Amino acid sequence: MASWKRPRRTHGGAINLEEAALGAWRAIGDYIGHHMMWISPACVLVACLFPDKVSLLHPAVTPLFAFVSFQGALSNTLGSSRDALARPLPILVTLALSIAALPALAFALASLLFGFDQQIVCGILLEYSVPVAALTVMWCGIGGGNQALSLVILLASSLLSPVTLPLTLKLLMGQTIQVDLTSMMLNLLLTVAIPVVVGTLTNDLSHGSAKRRLAPPLAPAARIAMVAIITTNASGIAPYLRGLTPVLVAVMAFIALFSATAYLWGLVAARLLRQPRDVTVSMTFGSGMRNISAGAVIAANYFPPEVMFPVVIGTLFQQVLAATYDRVLARALPRQGAGV
Repeated sequence: MASWKRPRRTHGGAINLEEAALGAWRAIGDYIGHHMMWISPACVLVACLFPDKVSLLHPAVTPLFAFVSFQGALSNTLGSSRDALARPLPILVTLALSIAALPALAFALASLLFGFDQQIVCGILLEYSVPVAALTVMWCGIGGGNQALSLVILLASSLLSPVTLPLTLKLLMGQTIQVDLTSMMLNLLLTVAIPVVVGTLTNDLSHGSAKRRLAPPLAPAARIAMVAIITTNASGIAPYLRGLTPVLVAVMAFIALFSATAYLWGLVAARLLRQPRDVTVSMTFGSGMRNISAGAVIAANYFPPEVMFPVVIGTLFQQVLAATYDRVLARALPRQGAGV
């Protein structure tokens, strides 16, 4: 249920219009957060029906990503980041899953099922070798995760990716790609690193005022931005869905099932390590969510067109799965003070 509250009345009995507007604005954000399981596939449907119109939003994706990262970091402090780094096991395990274990497992299964087409195998490997998605921070906020931990995982994965991604492709497939490190690092700086640092410093320098006063009214805007990002990124799927073959349908099924297990591995690892609820949420989303936009750019620039399909088709499932796991975590590990 949305957390909108009845606005207070002034001494004369009139409703405080500013408070009413703010309450309605927050209710919109709450509605999006509680209904992402249905909003995500609706975004994909809209993108596939109107790809030309939706693609007009592509220039806005980078600033929207930056805004989402900034808003998520407003709840963070340098102290909480130090606390997360002081307990590195969840960070190291999540990075090990996302950088090494899951790409290797995806490659092994893809080789077994689709070994007759090395381009498909390469696309599947690329899909699970790209860094953690920036929207992980948003889902962490929606699910009540550890924001500082999610931000550290996001930053570490993003900054390591110019090394880990080419290395993974080289070791597992023998593919050598010359990644434009300058372009990739600039994009990661603009969408992740700088907004996260600015958001954290804003909260620190304001002595927590940003978290109390700025983050809540910006949260609905960040969730609207998330909807726009999902819709825009999904517009790249439309051409592939029009030319589906039995093999491509099988690839879709594989991506859907493997992506679902990626979230599950993070959840299982957190429970085996006996981590608290907030850390479990962060590890679950950190293991499951991939920066598909980065993967699509790399596939388009360095590989044949056939490699693109396994990468971009992940857009069809990623947010739906994130919303599903948000529900699973809410039921299996209810927040303190929340009803079961």
